[in-house]
Amino acid sequence: MQRHASDPEAFAVSGRCQAVDISLIVNTFQKPRHLALVLASIAAQEGIAGRFEVIVTDDGSTDDTHDIVQKQAATEQFPLRFTTQPHDGFRLARIRNNGARLAVGNSLLFLDGDCILPRDHVAAYLKRRRRGVAHLGYCARLSADISACLTIHQLANTDLLGLSPAAERRALRRRWRKAWWHNTLRHPSKPPLAGGNFCVWRDDFERLNGFDERFVGWGQEDDDLGLRLRALGIRLESILDDTHSLHVWHPSDPSATKRWRDGPNVHYFLRRGRLTICRHGLNVRPVNALRWGLPPDIGQTPAGQNLLHALNGCQLVHADEPCEIDVVVRPGVGRFHRRSECRLLLLTENAVAKWNLRRCADRIETIQDQSVERLLETIG
Repeated sequence: MQRHASDPEAFAVSGRCQAVDISLIVNTFQKPRHLALVLASIAAQEGIAGRFEVIVTDDGSTDDTHDIVQKQAATEQFPLRFTTQPHDGFRLARIRNNGARLAVGNSLLFLDGDCILPRDHVAAYLKRRRRGVAHLGYCARLSADISACLTIHQLANTDLLGLSPAAERRALRRRWRKAWWHNTLRHPSKPPLAGGNFCVWRDDFERLNGFDERFVGWGQEDDDLGLRLRALGIRLESILDDTHSLHVWHPSDPSATKRWRDGPNVHYFLRRGRLTICRHGLNVRPVNALRWGLPPDIGQTPAGQNLLHALNGCQLVHADEPCEIDVVVRPGVGRFHRRSECRLLLLTENAVAKWNLRRCADRIETIQDQSVERLLETIG
């Protein structure tokens, strides 16, 4: 039976919703065989009975994906839920958030629906958990020939780590060593977070407002999450000295680019003024949910008065308090002086701003009176 995605929906396939130690969130789209293998490898996990749930989050598959989940649920004791949404392009950030919204586990283990797990994979994550840390995994890539030979019935009795090609194992060891050095040196952006195999405390994920759903198309939503976790004070540590997943071969996604800098999200990812708590994630944060810092002369120009009107009801901080968005308007005499995540310079037409003020700004916008509200919606 084929399933056609219509309205977003989420429902339990098996088990009861109750508190567990960890929620496994498996994203998928149009790969029912791969998903069946992943679910079989989850069913073969050791030492975690009663401590986990599985949420399959789908991007609008129209094949046998839902039937695969139902069939697996009929033979398993662990809670298994399924959520889907209408397919409207590559929206990985959104479907991962869809899964997280349903999760009841204290920790969230995000997994790609094309990567099978060795028997101690989840137990390794649980063993390493500690507050203030998110753990990062990665995958070894199986060849097309080995991938074609895998069946759900053999996984429980197969040493999956032994299937990893030697070159892949060496690459993972190098990746772990680099991650260790990056952490030792307190690198600001490395080790990178790979979204298909990582574990984070649920309350930390919720504090960030989850993945930024403005990332539409292939790439960078996980890099963005890693940077925001660090901004929150979370340490990212590799778990590759304990375990890794195994990527089951399939043709590359047509939207994936050979070079990451050619991806559709690179410009948005590289923007300055990133907010730690994203605006379009688990919840939508309207303008009045942000903390704004305004200059003392804000009401002395028509542009400033219009901005004040647009920010009516917003959280305005005092002169020396930190904020999310620090605003300077020209013409005016204000300057950037607060600790903030985004420094916004607003210029009226023909206004002049000195070079050092422009250099400090994360974002510079020229505004017309009627465009202020629309502009504010794009900030962050």
